[in-house]
Amino acid sequence: MPELPEVETTMRGLDKIMRGTKIAGAKVRRSDLRWPLPKNLAGQLTKRKIAGFSRRAKYMVIHLDNAQDWIVHLGMSGRMCVVDARQYKNPEKHDHVLLALSNKKHIAFNDPRRFGMMDLIPSHQTATYKLFKHLGFEPLSREFTGKALFQKLMHKKIAIKLAIMDQKLVVGVGNIYASESLYYANIDPRRKASNLTLAECAALVKSIKKVLQKAIKAGGSSLRDYVQSDGTLGNFQSHFAVYDRKGEKCPKCKTGACIQKITQGGRATYYCPINQI
Repeated sequence: MPELPEVETTMRGLDKIMRGTKIAGAKVRRSDLRWPLPKNLAGQLTKRKIAGFSRRAKYMVIHLDNAQDWIVHLGMSGRMCVVDARQYKNPEKHDHVLLALSNKKHIAFNDPRRFGMMDLIPSHQTATYKLFKHLGFEPLSREFTGKALFQKLMHKKIAIKLAIMDQKLVVGVGNIYASESLYYANIDPRRKASNLTLAECAALVKSIKKVLQKAIKAGGSSLRDYVQSDGTLGNFQSHFAVYDRKGEKCPKCKTGACIQKITQGGRATYYCPINQI
């Protein structure tokens, strides 16, 4: 599933191409994604100028010139990227929404598993949008501090890795980035969240920000379906310290300890049994 770095990378790439252009044409080939698409979405998008992009959690918000916001979520396997004119005319099987822009570029929203979603709402309603109401901190924001995390974790009895993957607490820290962040903060992923000290929370917040920023700079992680907006693969997977490194030596330990793999909440967790306490 695309997490915050992948969505941020996609958003930045699309913003460079789409900002200031008009949607000259739009096609909806399949409207039954996670939820039905807005009625006459193609008609509502056509001839609209794209004013810019923003992001909330893993949702891209595309600002249109008529005080409407087009909200897009990539779901489990979705991608939104530049395609050539030939593909716009003859779409691939899972190209569900396509755009022709006034700058002669073409965009396809491709989603094999159809867990993605789109909505179109008045801009003044975006801040209180129904799917945004219960979202937690933006991890790269100034509001996300060690003190803020410490206060949120005080009564959390679950493992710290599961806590930082809770979108109601902090958004966009997916499975890969949770393992990597805990490794750099030297925190055992199995620790009870409420047992972390203020200093440990500060170290964890610092690690989360650093890992996410590095992942964005690398274009995200491409393990299965994800590609950037220009169709190229992300490269952060080549920088993993622990994720998917079971049995390999810990990069930081001098003891020769090997990375271990466990399952938490049905997801794989990778950690160093010596370095992370």
